[in-house]
Amino acid sequence: MEEHLLVPVDGSEEAEAALEYALERFPGEELTVVAVVDPADAAVADSMAAPYESPVDAPGVGAEWLADAEESARERVALAGERAEETGFTAETVVRVGRPGHAIVEYATDNDIDHIVMGSHGRSGLSRVLLGSVAETVMRRADCPVTVVR
Repeated sequence: MEEHLLVPVDGSEEAEAALEYALERFPGEELTVVAVVDPADAAVADSMAAPYESPVDAPGVGAEWLADAEESARERVALAGERAEETGFTAETVVRVGRPGHAIVEYATDNDIDHIVMGSHGRSGLSRVLLGSVAETVMRRADCPVTVVR
């Protein structure tokens, strides 16, 4: 029975390991690669915009960041999708904006995903801590099996 796999990617080594795990362990399955852009990160970009006398003097920093982040996410899923297709998968690529854990679970539910394969943590630093919570959120909320790759 063919399963529909969902592999979230964020550019981290752990996400890359999860993609490789999925490609090795589930050959020939349908695969969707998703990247989620968290708009809360745009607020951080706004707060780091300097040196302006007031936030009003720095309009659109968050919006500009969000557009750049979405473009980067599209490039990331495209590369992962190409990698998957090279190994014989039919791969779809998706970019979502939202809280990562919730967006991944929502996508899985709305698209009849049978299995989620994801990295245990994402990027380094503060994001690493936050993205560890993404894996936990997905494990707790998903209606399908979740494999977490370290």
